[in-house]
Amino acid sequence: MAELEIHRPEGIRLQKVLASAGVGSRRKCEEMIEAGRVRVNGEVVDQLGVRVDPDSVAIEVDGKRISVDDTHVTVVLNKPLGVVSTMHDPQGRPALDQYVVEYKERLFHVGRLDAETTGVILLTNDGDLANRLAHPTHGVSKIYVAKVEGRVAKTLATTLKEGVELTDGPVRVTSCVVLDVSGEHSLVQVELHEGRNRIVRRMFDAVGHPVVDLVRTQFGPIRLGTLAPGEVRQLNREEVGELMEVAGL
Repeated sequence: MAELEIHRPEGIRLQKVLASAGVGSRRKCEEMIEAGRVRVNGEVVDQLGVRVDPDSVAIEVDGKRISVDDTHVTVVLNKPLGVVSTMHDPQGRPALDQYVVEYKERLFHVGRLDAETTGVILLTNDGDLANRLAHPTHGVSKIYVAKVEGRVAKTLATTLKEGVELTDGPVRVTSCVVLDVSGEHSLVQVELHEGRNRIVRRMFDAVGHPVVDLVRTQFGPIRLGTLAPGEVRQLNREEVGELMEVAGL
């Protein structure tokens, strides 16, 4: 391994940083380093003497970014129906604060879901991460499952991929899968990379299939999984690392 800028005498030994991040025992982390499974700032580190400043480097294990900051907390909530995406609502409507009272950190939501939409919403005290994830320039992927009125045509996927013109500009989906068509409703899964206000509902309105129910099942790499409505789960360091990666941090 070539001499690295990251090798600083005043830094912390890399295996200790990894062990503190929950990657494994100190000995296990040493074995990972010696096996060439660890990268720092994109370069393989395979020597045990390397010291790093964990606040200023990007560390990957087996190609996955590892979060080493234990002062930041990020959680995923399955937002229930009727809850507004604010930490406190002056009108007295149910808000997000009630779901994170157990955390001593002051958490804020990443983006919004309208009150009628359920599913994945992230909350964090990491301002940089929140701003990056919410900013449209990063185009973080979001997946929704929509129950819509009417029996959708086979050409719907092509239409949504080519783009639908709305009053504030066109919207295009990355993918569209018709999950079910029965009776007078259809179940459609769409993936898109933007978060304009009520964008999914307006898109389906524009193609003549108003949304009856809408759930966001995934935000970036974070999936809804088996979380029940109102249930919160703290993300592990690997998941936070994946979020940092898609946010460009």
